[in-house]
Amino acid sequence: MMKNLVLALIAILGIGVVSSVFVVPEGERGIVIRFGKIQRDDAEQVRVFEPGLHFKVPLIENVRKLDARIQTLADPSSDRFVTAEKKDLLVDSYVKWRIADFGKYFLSTGGNLSQAEVLLKQYINNGLRTEFGSRTIQEIVSGERTQLMQRAMEQAAAGSKELGIDILDVRVKKINLPDEISNSIFQRMRAERTAVAKEHRSRGMEQAEIIKADVDARVTIMVADAERNSRTVRGEGDAAAAKVYADVYSRNGEFYSFVRSLEAYKNSFQNKNDVLVVQPDNDFFRYMKSDKVQN
Repeated sequence: MMKNLVLALIAILGIGVVSSVFVVPEGERGIVIRFGKIQRDDAEQVRVFEPGLHFKVPLIENVRKLDARIQTLADPSSDRFVTAEKKDLLVDSYVKWRIADFGKYFLSTGGNLSQAEVLLKQYINNGLRTEFGSRTIQEIVSGERTQLMQRAMEQAAAGSKELGIDILDVRVKKINLPDEISNSIFQRMRAERTAVAKEHRSRGMEQAEIIKADVDARVTIMVADAERNSRTVRGEGDAAAAKVYADVYSRNGEFYSFVRSLEAYKNSFQNKNDVLVVQPDNDFFRYMKSDKVQN
């Protein structure tokens, strides 16, 4: 009986020892809660247990472990902000943060990561809304994004201190216009480009007409010059031919007259059905009546 009692005491003691030991993994911190209250040290500061092996009172104290690593808050949905010119923007952003004061973090969020991110998101959006609201779209896109993110982080950091959170970085990943505004801008850009294209096309047609008129004028001048030159050459040829005929006629007029008469006969009697009614003694048949041509 005594032996069983001793074994029971040893078992209870072993369970008590095991229950009193807890391990805080690397990258986490531990907070001990006794009867629903956070345990504090002599300076009334929340006791935070570093990574390692620690002890607690079994069945009375509970341990809550908090992640001490850098966290990333990235909302899958885009947030809508209004610029200084009352234009809506869809913004994708993310936040790098970590727990700076574990006691304050636990008291403000209950150690719930989702609750902490909801509260932190509010501070970040307030900071971004203020910065976007004080700038135009051109200022945001053209080069003030870094300054905007820095100012938003500074504003959000002031509020996040109440949560025991330290904001390390705020980044804007992407800025888009809502679909209705994008379509409106696209239609306006398309109309502007169409107007510019029409203007260039009209200028091109005007230049084409000018070039065509210039070419036509040059062609007309060239044709006129060619006609003039051809007439000059033809006149010179006719003059030369007339001179040759004159020289030949002056040398033997009777032979020249005979050749011309033969050509006239040939041209007059090309068709067998041709009929010529003249008097027999007409000078046209002078060489037909002669027995020979006298030289």
